[in-house]
Amino acid sequence: MEIPNYGRITTRTIIFDLNGTLGVEGKVREDVKELLKHLSEKYKIAVLSSDTFGTLEEEFKGINLKIERVKDGNKKLQKALEYEPYIGVGNGNNDVRMLENAELAICVIGEEGASVKALLASDIVVKDIKDAINLLLNEKRLIATLRG
Repeated sequence: MEIPNYGRITTRTIIFDLNGTLGVEGKVREDVKELLKHLSEKYKIAVLSSDTFGTLEEEFKGINLKIERVKDGNKKLQKALEYEPYIGVGNGNNDVRMLENAELAICVIGEEGASVKALLASDIVVKDIKDAINLLLNEKRLIATLRG
């Protein structure tokens, strides 16, 4: 997609963090899961998480996406680089390097908040994961936000 006075975004892959981004305490709302199903028709999706709450497989059953376990921010970046170029969506300090290296970085300030470092590493900041997914589903919204 071409964004006037911003640049071109070429990726077809989106990398999400789980806790604080897609869900809270390892749980993902049903409306978010439905949006992910729609998004997976348009993009390849990967969820990178340490799976703190042990819910990773169960939460994403029936959704066409790749699950990757990572221990920390450095491992998250290493795994993310395997998907380059990618769009990164996160909220925490362990997401910063993944966001910094993304073609487009989106910070979600949800129920768990967001770290200042993640905020500063992002191109777009949203208040809810549904807002982030809807930007990606409707590229005109994304263009309206980023164009110069």
